[in-house]
Amino acid sequence: MAENTEQQPGKTIHAGGEWLEAVSGATREIIDPADALPFAVVAEGDEKDTDIAVAAARAAFDGGQGAWPRTPVTERAALLRRVADLLVRDREELGLLESRDAGKTVEEGRVDIDCVADAFRYFADLVAGEAPGRVVDAGTPDVHSVVVHEPVGVCALITPWNYPLLQASWKIAPALAAGNTFVVKPSEITPLTTVALIDLLVEAGLPAGVANIVTGPGHSVGARLAEHPDVDLVSFTGGLISGTKVAQAAAMTVKKVALELGGKNPNVVFADACASEEGFDTAVDQALNAAFIHSGQVCSAGARLIVEETVRERFVAELARRAEKIRLGRGTEDGVECGPLVSEQQRAKTESYVAAALAEGAVLRSGGKRPEPTATRPATGYFYEPTVLDQCHREMTVVREEVFGPVLTVETFRTEDEAVALANDTEYGLAGAVWTADAGRARRVAGRLRHGTVWINDFHPYLPQAEWGGFGKSGVGRELGPAGLAEYREAKHVYQNLAPRPVRWFAG
Repeated sequence: MAENTEQQPGKTIHAGGEWLEAVSGATREIIDPADALPFAVVAEGDEKDTDIAVAAARAAFDGGQGAWPRTPVTERAALLRRVADLLVRDREELGLLESRDAGKTVEEGRVDIDCVADAFRYFADLVAGEAPGRVVDAGTPDVHSVVVHEPVGVCALITPWNYPLLQASWKIAPALAAGNTFVVKPSEITPLTTVALIDLLVEAGLPAGVANIVTGPGHSVGARLAEHPDVDLVSFTGGLISGTKVAQAAAMTVKKVALELGGKNPNVVFADACASEEGFDTAVDQALNAAFIHSGQVCSAGARLIVEETVRERFVAELARRAEKIRLGRGTEDGVECGPLVSEQQRAKTESYVAAALAEGAVLRSGGKRPEPTATRPATGYFYEPTVLDQCHREMTVVREEVFGPVLTVETFRTEDEAVALANDTEYGLAGAVWTADAGRARRVAGRLRHGTVWINDFHPYLPQAEWGGFGKSGVGRELGPAGLAEYREAKHVYQNLAPRPVRWFAG
């Protein structure tokens, strides 16, 4: 990995090919959520720093013939593949950094880096294999008509704290593949691996000014990016309230907007999925993965277990038993299965949701409190036990709203129609799953679920070649897949008259 950021920890704003301090000189300490101690320092940018970065991106996009938008597609694809190779080279270091920054286990961090490399390779292959344009039949040999796709321009990429590098790659890789320049604003809580990625882009040979980063808070950096007149597109991943503000600010300059705003995702389990011991074990195991990977801090977390009434008691009892055995601790320690929440604010939010659920009648089956400290689980860390809340219903706040913590609610159903109605009874629509041994039922239910991704007898896998995004308040637009590339392009129709002659519409 390039050494710039380690040698100059206060210079984490990158604009026009240079690492800079914030104009104000402000810095921010980055906290390890496992012990609440600072372990890195970054620049704390604001509107002035944002304007500098946007100007650099604008100049790089609007430059002459050799500018990035006019670089041949084969060269852009080759650069993305070089970045993927560098990510593989630095997998251990980046995985550890992601673990310390976001609190996840090192193994989760390593998997994230693998997925980031996959995204860069996918978009490299996608653009390299494309036809140069779509020929349109004009009905006459005297006309050559073609639709081509061109880069949008300067892209503002605003990413969340839960999957810092992965979410950044889902935006950066297609933006670069399409020929755009960008300014990325990572979460101020977890910016370090995105800063490291900028170094890798430079090492891979990306021209100065194409990739820019401003580390700083959303209310200044993010807001300025959304409203900036020289930004052509804003892609935001985060919470619903912040995403709404981004869309409102972007509307003033009528720029393109892509929003991924989370979900309240159902995991529907039919009794026939549990008819065998193997089926039962698999469904319970996957329900744990759905809810508690990365302490539930996943936009697609299966936080709503919707289980058929005839197997509810056995299923929930076993689920709660296994949840109590999940090994919590510092993500860098061997044997740890689940790390802390990302911040004290996030833990307090989780605690408030659990308290409200119990007050509204939910039954606590496991967790519901901070764990006892151990050698691998410091008392100062932001840990919270995996929590299972039984006998929940749709009117409960914890069932309606996204907790973004290790909290699983349990609802029950009797019929297929009731299961579908419960699963769709949410203002979100990001992802969901159905577990059944009946292939016909699986297809029927999957077809009726109003969610952008539906898993059958599985939970959480995604493919870079398949679109990701949601219905309803889960956002607009898609990431990944061909549609994810299309977000960063404009379609242009070029109509060439090969035999021009007078029209004679006007007699004079």
